Amino acid sequence: MARQVDLDLVEVAPQSDPPVCRIMDYGKYKYDLKKKQHNAKARSHEVEMKEVRIKTPKIGRHDLDIKINRAREFLRRGDRVQFTLRFRGREMAHQDLGREILNSIKAALEEVAKVERDFRMEGRRLTMVLASTIDKRQVEQNRKKASVKADTPPPVEADTPPPPAAVEAE
Repeated sequence: MARQVDLDLVEVAPQSDPPVCRIMDYGKYKYDLKKKQHNAKARSHEVEMKEVRIKTPKIGRHDLDIKINRAREFLRRGDRVQFTLRFRGREMAHQDLGREILNSIKAALEEVAKVERDFRMEGRRLTMVLASTIDKRQVEQNRKKASVKADTPPPVEADTPPPPAAVEAE
């Protein structure tokens, strides 16, 4: 029957009794299977560990806010974020300042992140790892929005004529 329709006879379930065979175009089947795997891989997002470095516990409030906002973007994409605070020289005597900074980061990001590994000292570095609490559907939507923003050029404003000059009443 397979030769009559110029297709392949493929054994689908050899373990069953009797074995199950199917008449199909095997080359097309393999091609479709490979394409499905490629599309699934393209749509998947591998969770990455992103690092935000804070060079000193004497960081300014605005500089810290910028780093927090950058971490918030990473968390919205579904990535994990590691904060690393480095102590230099005499700053080691003020580890309490570093802990205060990481506590403020935790408080600022609590709506989008949970603490995966609380802060701990590793030599001269104080590190903390946060993981995203956003569900996977929202992560996909955020990734699509980010890719659309990156692909579209900024809107061009149309050349509008200036408003007519006001006429003074006498």
